[in-house]
Amino acid sequence: MRRKLAILGATGSVGKSTLDLIERNPERFEVVAVTAATNAEALADIARRTGARLAVVSDERRLSDLQELLVGSNCRAEAGDEALIEAAAGEAELVIAAIVGCAGLKPVMAAVEAGRTVALANKEALVTAGALMTEAAVRSGATLLPIDSEHNAIFQCLACSRNDDIARIILTASGGPFRTASAEMMRSATPAEAVAHPNWSMGAKISVDSATMMNKGLELIEAHHLFGVPSKRIEIVIHPQSVVHSLVEFVDGSVLAQLGSPDMRIPIAYALAWPERIPTPAQRLDLASIARLEFEEPDLTRFPALRIAREALEAGGSAPVILNAANEAAVSRFLTGSIAFTDIPRLVERALEESVLAAPGSIAEVLEIDRFTRQRVDAVMQAV
Repeated sequence: MRRKLAILGATGSVGKSTLDLIERNPERFEVVAVTAATNAEALADIARRTGARLAVVSDERRLSDLQELLVGSNCRAEAGDEALIEAAAGEAELVIAAIVGCAGLKPVMAAVEAGRTVALANKEALVTAGALMTEAAVRSGATLLPIDSEHNAIFQCLACSRNDDIARIILTASGGPFRTASAEMMRSATPAEAVAHPNWSMGAKISVDSATMMNKGLELIEAHHLFGVPSKRIEIVIHPQSVVHSLVEFVDGSVLAQLGSPDMRIPIAYALAWPERIPTPAQRLDLASIARLEFEEPDLTRFPALRIAREALEAGGSAPVILNAANEAAVSRFLTGSIAFTDIPRLVERALEESVLAAPGSIAEVLEIDRFTRQRVDAVMQAV
């Protein structure tokens, strides 16, 4: 029987890569639900192509457009938060969670509480609600599979190993477009320069996170929750070739690494078919052509986001939620030209210094802390 899938965030880069793999393997997968934020046109096209029975647009103002675009199909059009939850916790066995930002929290939690297998491309789910998500997964029997290339690499390296066997997790980072840039160049960086990632094709927000290296800080927090490893046993190294996606060192001194071309279809395919594998069209590695693999320590002076994220993880409580919300708000302002590139980590650190809140006990509390933090960032911006 074909595996039933729901794709949350079907029109984004992860969603498109997932659809490419599904359409190459129609005998293995059946898409039952797809969602998008506002792009009703692209969502309707995906729903018709895949034969999905439910299409959900988050923006309720686009519902009538989606309904009109799906006239004559067998796909039901819905909109809003409750419909997103229905898509996540409905009949799908595997939920691809690729909604960007905290907008994905409620549907991801709904899928986890329903005991589904959830393939996470949404960093925010574990960064802001890691303990809530993992505890819910234990209660419901849900399985969390990482799609991020780094966490997927760690997952592959661990295989059936026990947590006690892990000495270190080593996350690799490309260093982004400013790996060798001077502090002065970074101060004057434009949004176009920041999103021009040297190796990966990604959306604007995550590309800026890669440029500040906040993405690696968020991945540090995510790895902590996924694999139950404390901050002091998770390291970050710069690896500009983006061939080694992460490594695990075991207590006996062995180090396992997962290598592959920088193509998101590889980790997505592993999550789609797990515990099996399916072919992908990704370019195969030619190690002789690559010739060398380089590794270096990250510069915490030019990339303070790494330090800030680790401190937020170790502080615990609401700090990771504040970190994520302040970063999203700051990146948004940078992309619209309101602040300089180097102001992003400064705003995040200021939000963490000024906000002391208790650890969230529910997704509603996570969202309230998120809202409060964004308001604080707005207030700081108006005072500048």
